[in-house]
This record gives sequence, structure tokens and C-alpha cells, in this order.
Amino acid sequence: MTLSTLLGSIELGLIFAILSLGLFITFRILDLPDLTVDGSFVTGLAYSAVWSVAKNPLMGIIMGVLGGMLAGIVTGILNTKLKIHAILAGILTMTGLYSINLFVMGDKPSVFFYGEKTIFTPFEGKFFLAGVDIGKLILLLIIVAVLVTVLKLFLMTQIGLSLRATGDNEAMVRSSSINTDAMKVLGFALCNILVGLSGAIYAQYNMTATHGVGTGMLVLGLASIIIGETVIGKRGMLRHLIAVVTGAIIYRIMLAIAFSLGLPAIYLKLFSAVIVVLAISIPLIKPTLLRWRKIHAGN
Repeated sequence: MTLSTLLGSIELGLIFAILSLGLFITFRILDLPDLTVDGSFVTGLAYSAVWSVAKNPLMGIIMGVLGGMLAGIVTGILNTKLKIHAILAGILTMTGLYSINLFVMGDKPSVFFYGEKTIFTPFEGKFFLAGVDIGKLILLLIIVAVLVTVLKLFLMTQIGLSLRATGDNEAMVRSSSINTDAMKVLGFALCNILVGLSGAIYAQYNMTATHGVGTGMLVLGLASIIIGETVIGKRGMLRHLIAVVTGAIIYRIMLAIAFSLGLPAIYLKLFSAVIVVLAISIPLIKPTLLRWRKIHAGN
């Protein structure tokens, strides 16, 4: 694997780390599955693309974030007010977003904007490592570091602690006069804000937006979370957030290694599913392996 390929994998890992941080809010903090992400990622992607074509990439990022937020709010309202199960609520929102995203993209499955300015443009050609342009990498590191810091600080506020408590023990929180429905809607909104941001940045990173690219984003995010927890651990909020980011980077590097070894692109989703299964299984298998080692060491 070349240095350019490795750095490219880290860059993509940082972009998808933003998505994984969003999923962390619903999956780990609220303990709720959110299938909206496959649709809201494309929402961020679509808005970012059309505004970049209109020569306003920063507005594309903002609109992508707002689009993701609205998608999350809709899922939250379906779940809390209409009492629709979180999985079905996410599926319904994702289904509706399919048409909305196509509308935003002008009824075109793909939007290309090669040569247009993006948020990366001011950083390109300014920083190099062994002859490789690392301008995009530096900007992405800054964005992810800021997001991790803001999330850590937010989750220590009264609202953040109420959000965490809602996921831990909803009945107890409700008895404390905290509006758990509002906390859930907030959680879904925050999740999809980050997912929309990830999609918006991804579009400008590739200078293209494809309508079908959102398929499998949930699996990607879960894989990143579980891999990070397995490798780094999850004791302490800051460590947990860093683990999510690290997991996303490791996941992309694993994919890059698989492709360099000749894995056909058609097996990408299968490979991703296998990684998730292995990552989930490792914590369960580890005690058995330790017992097996002790038994054989004793013999």
C-alpha cells in the first residue's frame, strides 16, 4: 500500500468518523436503532453538490446539516408522538428521503462538479508529506477534533446528561419530570446533523454526488463504533468518542488493504458485514480464549 493510498484511507475514515459519531448518539447513548442515516447521508450529499455547482460550497455544508437535522426530527416525531417503533420510523423517513433527495439533485442520479471550489480548496497544495498533498487531511483532522471536543462538552451539560440518562433509564428520567420524548427527538436530530455533515463533506471531497451511495451507511457506522470499542475501549466519554473515530479509520484502512489484495468491489458489502460480525464476536470470544489458554497452560 502506497503512502497516498494510506492517507486517502485516513481521509475517508475521518469523513465517515463524523457519521459514526452521529450514530454513536442514537446507538450507544439512546440505545435506539436509527435507519434514517442511509437517507440523511444522501441528503447532505445532495445539498452539498447542488450548492457547490452554484459556487457556494459553504452553504452546501450548512444546507446538508439542516437537511439531516430535519430528517432526524421527523424520525423522532414518528417515534415519540405517533408511537412508531424506532426501526420502522427510520425506514419510513429513509423511504421518503429517497424521493426528496432525487428532487434536490434535479431528478438526476448523479451530480458532478469537478473543477468547482469546495471547502478543501484553500487547503489544497499548501501542505505536503513526502510529496503527497495532505491539505484535505489537515482540514478533516481539524473538523473531527472540533466535533469530538464539542460533543464531549455537550454531553457533560445538563441537557447532555439528560440525554444520556434517557438512554440509561427512561422510566426514572420521566419520573424526574424530564421530557424524554424531547430528549429522543433531540438525539435523532443530533445524529442526523452529523450524518448530513458527513455526506456534505463527502460530496465535496469526491466532487460528485451519487444518489445510491447511502446504501450501507448504517453498517459502516456500526462497524466503526464496534471496531473502535474493541481496539481502544469505551471507559470514559472522551475515550469512547476517540474510539469511534479510530474505528472508522481502521475500517477504511482494512478496506484499502482488502482492495490492494484483489478483493472485487462487488464483495464490499459482504466484507463490511463480516467485519461487523467479527468485531461484535471478539468481546464474546475473548473470555473463552482466555479460559482455554489457562487450561492449556496448566497442563
